[in-house]
Amino acid sequence: MPALDPDLKKAIVRMPGVEKDKLLLRLIAKDAVLTEKLQFELVEHSDTLDERRDLIRQFISRTANLNQDSAGWVMMDMRTISGYISRHLKVTKDKYGEVELMLYMLNTFYDHNAHLLQKYNSRTDKAADYIAKRTDQVLKKASKLDPDYHIEFADEINKLLRWVHSTAPAHYARQLGLPTEWTV
Repeated sequence: MPALDPDLKKAIVRMPGVEKDKLLLRLIAKDAVLTEKLQFELVEHSDTLDERRDLIRQFISRTANLNQDSAGWVMMDMRTISGYISRHLKVTKDKYGEVELMLYMLNTFYDHNAHLLQKYNSRTDKAADYIAKRTDQVLKKASKLDPDYHIEFADEINKLLRWVHSTAPAHYARQLGLPTEWTV
């Protein structure tokens, strides 16, 4: 995005307040994430963080229960949910929630769809790679959080690591150097 011309900046600053407000509102309305972020910060006063997490958890549970018939569908659904989690992070800057929701997503999908991810083959390859990479990402993000949170995530991370190392993603997990156990 090109930088604003200094003359244009000065002209915008000199605009009457009412005109600037109209222009600002029109610009904000064109960016959905910015609109949602401002809604969260200015209207909700960041009080709805738990409700936002719960909505995503409910969506994860409903989606995991859809009885997908292939590992490819499982991966597609996880990618969709990952998009919602990323948007949640952009809007709320909730790094703890990002890790919690990603762990919840991966473990919930394994709990409901492990039968589709048991053996590594051409049908599970992409999903296995995706799950291993997501697991690696979650481990890195969890380790960056305050060490007090590590205890809270230890059981869920170790559950995920057991799944990953005993099913289709095991090959990719070894390539990425994922631990077999996460120690606090």
